Amino acid sequence: MELQILPLVIVLAYLIGMLLVGFIVGKLKIKNSSDYMVAGRRMGLFMVAFSLSANNVGGGSTTGLAAKAFGSWGMSAVWYVLAASIAMIPLAFFAPKIRKTMAVTIPEVVQRRFGKSASTFSAVLNILALFCLTSSQIAASGSVVSTLTGIPLNVCLLIAGLVVVLYTTLGGMIADQISDLVQFIIIFVGLAIATPFVLNGAGGWNAIAEKLPPVQLDFTKIGWVVIIGYIFNYFCTFLSGPEMVSRFETAKDEKTAKGASLLSAVLMAAMSIFPTLLGLAALSLQDSLPGLAENGSNAMMAVTSVYAPPIITGLISAAIISATMSSADSNLLCMSTMFIKDIYLNLIRKKPMDDRKVITLTRVCNVVACLIAMCISFLGISLVTMNTFAFAIRCAGPFAAYGLGLVVPRATKNSGIISIVTGTIGVIVWQILSGGDFYLGILPVVFGCGVGVITFFLVNLIEWKRGVAPAPSAYLSEKEVEQLVTLESTEN
Repeated sequence: MELQILPLVIVLAYLIGMLLVGFIVGKLKIKNSSDYMVAGRRMGLFMVAFSLSANNVGGGSTTGLAAKAFGSWGMSAVWYVLAASIAMIPLAFFAPKIRKTMAVTIPEVVQRRFGKSASTFSAVLNILALFCLTSSQIAASGSVVSTLTGIPLNVCLLIAGLVVVLYTTLGGMIADQISDLVQFIIIFVGLAIATPFVLNGAGGWNAIAEKLPPVQLDFTKIGWVVIIGYIFNYFCTFLSGPEMVSRFETAKDEKTAKGASLLSAVLMAAMSIFPTLLGLAALSLQDSLPGLAENGSNAMMAVTSVYAPPIITGLISAAIISATMSSADSNLLCMSTMFIKDIYLNLIRKKPMDDRKVITLTRVCNVVACLIAMCISFLGISLVTMNTFAFAIRCAGPFAAYGLGLVVPRATKNSGIISIVTGTIGVIVWQILSGGDFYLGILPVVFGCGVGVITFFLVNLIEWKRGVAPAPSAYLSEKEVEQLVTLESTEN
């Protein structure tokens, strides 16, 4: 695609704006580690809901979704994001319980219930996965900037990584959520404005539909087995996903956490149709689109650059970068927070540390982790491969221990520990058998989580019959909550 000045200016303005957000928030709002890691637990409904949505809507849900619609999925590509929005509905049942723990990370809750070994294993799995996810999102962001500007890819990877690490390191979770709010608005508004322009430029929806085979307009073309599989897949990855859990922990109360999950479901469902329509428009107009990749990987940008005004193309470009960076910043912050709290302070230092030093260490960890992630992105590893591996290993093991640990008060210590091990083994085996895709109608993450859940209940049934005592509660006592709130208020 040729260098387009106006889109480039819009993207540069967006990147500079994100840096300013990080700088201002870091100066004015970050008073203690609670502010830095969980935004002081004072975020309202809309801030949490938009942040959840932005984290779920990455590059795969924008350019990737349009490419699926252009390819074999057709209209049924809408389920790629719609399934995620449906998964947010049952997650609303867990959201208040997640907020009630008053924790910062998933391993912290796992340790309360099932001990330090289970917590450490969960932390290692999550940190390894978050490295992969951060690398893939930096690679995706750099690729978009390179395509838009013509600047060499390696230079764009450095630019993308630098922007992500600066505003995340400076402003922590507060800056992260503010940027998420801005990013999702850019994504939603950009796509919502661009789609009518493209459809009108292509002669209207009826003209587009007439050029497409009827099967491409089938809403359920991919089949209900795949659709239901994706819903289960998203639910599993959301419930045991650190970036999702951290958002619920930032909510000002349990009611807000539940409402944010439901509102996020609505926001994602509304967004899902736009990339699908743009992908189908590109398919119907493929002979008249210069530079369109054969597999439609750039279908969204190709069709909007021809049929939408330059300012709209700029918004779409910013939207795509927003989608990838909204995931990269969250992954980076969660990874650093987990390493400092669950590895360094819990296993290495083993004694209290001044709150300001915790913030400083987390910031240093952000920089180091992002530099490593950028180096990984230079290797050119397939984004699909990295994402599939990361989501598989981080979710399947801790899923039962964390999710069911919140709702099964009588769970025993061994049930959590053993389920983490069997869930991890299950997902690795299924990953090998399936190549990361559906095998016997089941995705690796779903299979691994299923193995963990079955193990969790089997061990509990055996130990309940033997009279084994329940593991400690996942929740703090009222007195402990009061002490924590008082401490955070004092530090503010």
